[in-house]
Amino acid sequence: MDRAENAVLHTYNRFPVVLERGEGVRLYDLDGKEYLDFGAGIAVFALGYGNKAYNQALKDQVDKLIHTSNLFYNMPMTEAAEKLLKASGLSKVFFTNSGTEAIEGAIKAARKYAWLRDGSTDHEIIAMKHSFHGRSLGALSVTGNAHYQEPFKPLIGGIRFADFNDLDSVKEQITEKTCAIILEPVQGEGGIYPASREFLQGLRSLCDEKDILLILDEIQCGMGRTGSMFAYQDYEVEPDIMTTAKALGCGVPVGAFVLNEKTAQNSLVPGDHGTTYGGNPLACRAVSKVFDLFEEEKILEHVQKIAPYLEKKLDELVEKYDFLTERRGKGLMQGVVVSGRPVGEIINKAIENGLFVLSAGTDVLRFVPPLIITEADIDEMAEKLERSF
Repeated sequence: MDRAENAVLHTYNRFPVVLERGEGVRLYDLDGKEYLDFGAGIAVFALGYGNKAYNQALKDQVDKLIHTSNLFYNMPMTEAAEKLLKASGLSKVFFTNSGTEAIEGAIKAARKYAWLRDGSTDHEIIAMKHSFHGRSLGALSVTGNAHYQEPFKPLIGGIRFADFNDLDSVKEQITEKTCAIILEPVQGEGGIYPASREFLQGLRSLCDEKDILLILDEIQCGMGRTGSMFAYQDYEVEPDIMTTAKALGCGVPVGAFVLNEKTAQNSLVPGDHGTTYGGNPLACRAVSKVFDLFEEEKILEHVQKIAPYLEKKLDELVEKYDFLTERRGKGLMQGVVVSGRPVGEIINKAIENGLFVLSAGTDVLRFVPPLIITEADIDEMAEKLERSF
């Protein structure tokens, strides 16, 4: 830890644990201590650690080809794109290296779409208060948290903020310059808030009426976490642009923004956007294998089956402890609101007891475990958490 602090820029207050290996839903530190993982690397390791088929696919690809640049075609990129399109119901994919980069691409695509429509360069985007979309300047500009933004202003202009789950609030922000509305179907960092069906469907109707693009950020809530491959599918709504990352590669750094046919045909063209590493064979082999394993191991069906048990156990804890005031979430993306106790102290005590959980916002315990957890894992989590309380 001292060596890391001496060498690595201190932008994270890391927990005092040096992790060495993982197996299933458990992680192990250098001393061999075991931790039950209900954080999954911030909702990344959907398939758990040490999946042999996933690991072998990456090993095989390393021996073939890791990088080509986007000056050439490669088969893993094509296969991964086809599977992502099939899963999302959309039309075209651009692979990035992270979720933040996917947001940047989505913003550019939306602005290019509007520019082609009317030739104007002063378009506006409506984002949600308490949202989180990333740390780069564009993604930060649509992140509804002044604390993150303040030191880095001026950010990109033309961003307005509305209240999440309040359609009238969104309508109040619409002007003739509005080109896109961006939101998470389930707000993650902001405190685990699912969108209501009325709100998301209302946004879709509003966007259709006014030729505004709907951008849905599925970086954390997508890839099976809610029980559908993407959360918007639970709402019977389709975005114009969707962003994904985290569990898309289950550990390999990869993201994507995905466009419907209308947006794909009327936005980015050669020269508008690019990336050296995006779509490289190694990352895309991971993406392709993840989709295969989701199907082979029936991950979505498992989430639909196991999520109610997690909700039940968390509801029991809320009922039992006065300082736990509410559970909210969707599928295996759950939050419990803590009142009168610092969330960080609970998390640190849980680590001592061999359990990893996360925070969201300032007062929420966040549970985003690997999607392969069992009832026994949930029982063990609840027992360790109670010991920590």
